Amino acid sequence: MGKHYNTIILSDLHLGMPHAKVNELIRFLRSVTCERLILNGDIIDGWYISRHPKCPWRNDLMRLFRVISDMMKNNTSDVIYTYGNHDDFMRRYLGKVVVGIKVLKDYTVLSNGKRFFVTHGDCFDTVNRKASWLSKLGALCYEFLLFLNVFYNKYREMRHKAPFPFAKIIKRRTKKLVSNFTKFEKRITDFAVNNNYDGVVCGHIHHPEDTYLDNVRYLNSGDWIDNKSVVVEDEDRCWKVLS
Repeated sequence: MGKHYNTIILSDLHLGMPHAKVNELIRFLRSVTCERLILNGDIIDGWYISRHPKCPWRNDLMRLFRVISDMMKNNTSDVIYTYGNHDDFMRRYLGKVVVGIKVLKDYTVLSNGKRFFVTHGDCFDTVNRKASWLSKLGALCYEFLLFLNVFYNKYREMRHKAPFPFAKIIKRRTKKLVSNFTKFEKRITDFAVNNNYDGVVCGHIHHPEDTYLDNVRYLNSGDWIDNKSVVVEDEDRCWKVLS
């Protein structure tokens, strides 16, 4: 038996993109069991798929869905899908159960007497809410940087040098700049304080983090493009970020 968790929260898988780490995610999910699996937004990259309607729905994506299906059947895992901005097409299923998966906008986890607010986080990003075209342009630029990074690292490999993730670095700096400009972390923790939450778990900015802001536990699950990170609640009701 693998490691057991009460809760596993994944975000920003961006399935459909060629850079999604699907096989690594499959290995992780096969190595664990859980009572509750929360797919916390940007799981399927609808933006990418809409730009590339002929992109193949790869076999590894179907294998991933079978793994999740097996978790529901074999481990009685409760699977919840809280959609984000890249997969907002899931809004049409809000409040419904699709192939055993509950589709919600956000979710509350009760843990050891504390309340954790789980949301993708895009609704607290004012750039995404008021200028979605700018967010889509940024996603397109990031996609191009990832494409360039592959060839750049092949060049470095020929010169016997270690890979250099410049796409990840630029993405992180850009997201941090936008986060500071929009006061993303302050907005989401203010919401938690005003609604009597002890903690918040989000994604969206592609940077794993575990800290306290205004006495609110702030956990960010990062992504499965660059960081391969996840938020978990173990059997002792302790929360942590794994990467």
